[in-house]
Amino acid sequence: MATSLSAIERARQDLAASAARGEGGCAALRRFSDAVDEFLRQLFDAAPAAGVSLVVALGGYGRRQLCLHSDVDVLLVFDGRIGEQEEKRVRAILHPLWDARFSVGHQIRQLSDFAELEIDNPEFLLALLDARAVAGDATLLDRIALGVHSPAAHARILDALQRLIDERHATFNGTFYQLEPDVKDAPGALRDVWAARTIASLTDPALIDRGAADRARLDDAEEFLLRLRSILHVEHKRNNNVLNHEIQERVAGLMGYGGAPRQQVERLMGDYFRHARAVSRSLHGIRESAPVPVGDNLVRSRDGIRFVDMDHARAHPESWLALFQAALDSNAAVTDGTLAWIQQRADRHGPEEFFPTGADRRALLAFLKPRPGLYARLSEMHDCGLLGRMFPEFHAIFCRVVRDFYHKYTVDEHTLLTIRNLERLAARAVKGRERFSALVDDLSHPELLVLSLLFHDVGKWRDEDHVEESVRMALEMMHRLQLPDESVALVEFLIRHHTRMSLVAFRRDTEDPEIVRQLADLVGIEERLKMLCLLTLVDVEAVNPETLTPWREELLWRLYVDTYNHLTLGYADDRIEHEESGLRALVAGRPADVADAEITRFAEGLPRRYLQLFSADEIYRHVRLSRDMQSADVHVDLKPKGPLWELTVATLDKPFLFSNICGALSSFGMDITRGHALTNPNGLVLDVFQFTDQERFFELNASGRDQFVESLSAAISGRTDVTERLRLREQSVLYRRRAGVTPTPAVIHADNQSSRRYTILDLVADNALGLLHRVSRAISRHLCDVDLVLITTEGQKAIDVFHITRAGAKLSDDAIADLTADIHRTLEG
Repeated sequence: MATSLSAIERARQDLAASAARGEGGCAALRRFSDAVDEFLRQLFDAAPAAGVSLVVALGGYGRRQLCLHSDVDVLLVFDGRIGEQEEKRVRAILHPLWDARFSVGHQIRQLSDFAELEIDNPEFLLALLDARAVAGDATLLDRIALGVHSPAAHARILDALQRLIDERHATFNGTFYQLEPDVKDAPGALRDVWAARTIASLTDPALIDRGAADRARLDDAEEFLLRLRSILHVEHKRNNNVLNHEIQERVAGLMGYGGAPRQQVERLMGDYFRHARAVSRSLHGIRESAPVPVGDNLVRSRDGIRFVDMDHARAHPESWLALFQAALDSNAAVTDGTLAWIQQRADRHGPEEFFPTGADRRALLAFLKPRPGLYARLSEMHDCGLLGRMFPEFHAIFCRVVRDFYHKYTVDEHTLLTIRNLERLAARAVKGRERFSALVDDLSHPELLVLSLLFHDVGKWRDEDHVEESVRMALEMMHRLQLPDESVALVEFLIRHHTRMSLVAFRRDTEDPEIVRQLADLVGIEERLKMLCLLTLVDVEAVNPETLTPWREELLWRLYVDTYNHLTLGYADDRIEHEESGLRALVAGRPADVADAEITRFAEGLPRRYLQLFSADEIYRHVRLSRDMQSADVHVDLKPKGPLWELTVATLDKPFLFSNICGALSSFGMDITRGHALTNPNGLVLDVFQFTDQERFFELNASGRDQFVESLSAAISGRTDVTERLRLREQSVLYRRRAGVTPTPAVIHADNQSSRRYTILDLVADNALGLLHRVSRAISRHLCDVDLVLITTEGQKAIDVFHITRAGAKLSDDAIADLTADIHRTLEG
């Protein structure tokens, strides 16, 4: 260690000698920083063993510009918990630094501390930008960089830096003409040099070479200011960076200025102000023109969104969609220059090159979610030729005219206008159409509706029946994008039947129950009905401004309501029978590990719509889940499904079963968004819930899934009082924090007419913790059996439909009155 200390002292003496010759600039400071690096590496190697760790140089030390008396800013990172051994290692590194007379600014962190940025500590974030691995496992720094060097992080750091610059300049009255300047902090001094470089590196490195001061002038200014600072540290014998009157003569002499002392000082200060002006002008120009980072290789400038590195963009056409996604997110246009650049190069690439990976294809679907600006961005993509390269099928209708004296626009513009109409509904921008906007809110995959709109008329490139051709072209596109089978089926359905609902609404007697039944049979489930209704509305409106009259809009809405009621109120009456075609198809396509008999035994007697709600693969999974079922068994499948989680429970019917499942979900903070509770004649219950994990329980707890399944099983079996768990949660601080919304009374409607078998109970209430648990428990208290539940959440409202019986029959009027009164009391209490 004595050898190391002597090496540090020699490095100090060398730096002081260089400063005395006026040569304490970048090269001298780099040599001193390297000497401190070597000292730290020796301390690290000699320190007691501990977990994986790293010493990181930060700030000026990270830039290798460590001055004689500057703080040695270091970060010590451990990949794991900091225990006693880690603390010993820290002491073994820091104590010798202090013994060597260094002023040490140190941070000691676990790697997990960097999972989220410390947005309230901007100085630390800025220091991390200059982070440099000195000793230890350098891969830890790479992992930290993933969080620091992201567009979102850069935008936050940039905002913090701009604020810090303004605050610092204000302490100097906003002028660099200081007769006793601080060569580090004053306007035009070293911090401004670093700020200019940092802003450029965070936004567009080419900014350094544009504007009032070029890179060479900035480099010259930095060298001059560092030489001054090195002299000041030697003369003041401490970290004092003020070039005051008393020391200016001495500094001017050491810097090599000739003439009388007064002339030396005047020449020194003249050069200082010349450099300070160059730095100030450079920083001002960079701040004025600096774009905002909005994505990888993407920035937002005054005229819109653009690429930063055009060579990188040229080599990666799969990144081009992100340009328009960033424009959509920023509510900004893509710059004209960037659109022209794409137009010149788009035809060099085939559709597969834009979406080569699953992540790229998922990004496309995310981009197509309807929201303000989607039409404008798609129009930009279409005008520059990119949309037609990504979707060659769409290019076939470029400026296509169908002369029928009915359509007012070209086929491609009509198509894009349908998407604009949908985005207006999604944004609730059309007064009087709030009911249709609510349908958009309730869609699980609105992006598939947009995709259907984009392709619903592509078959019009030729004069024959365009629907079949549109379906064929859409299937080619979906095969290319490798969409899941259920998504393919939905898009194909919407395109194939996109004129059906307008035909029925405007040209058929919708008062005829048979007409409504036929449409209900066609759509099968509410999600398809909602999508087909919305597609019809936006398609008709995009034909010409006069087509969708208020009367036609009302006809379409009435047809939707009648069909929806037919689907939901008669949902449970139609049961899967032995000769059901859908059942035969399941048996015919069964995998080798599923027998004919177990499919039939499982599915017969379930509501017929079960075959439309779930894909064949999901049904086979349900069959497997229901195998070897004993009276006390509870079989559970829990998996992520997009942004949601899906819970499937198979068990034999038990008292308070549905209530206990809902209570278990709520007790973990899960918010049920939709679900189905089904029972077959053999007493097998299949409950399928989709929910959000808003508190990130599964993400933050490695054993969270196992813990949840165990608690669920305990609740179903009665080993746990789920009502008590919910009561404790309601009293928690976390739950009370969410309170404060004025409740609205629940609306309960009992219908004994719409179903042949069941009393149908409609509930509309505020979506509150444990709502389904309390309501279904009240139903069970009245000895009612729940054969089917339809669960929907629209905003803050829960809309739940229960199909119930008592002793195998519908409820009497008196029983309905008692039950609804009990539910009201339960919800009010």
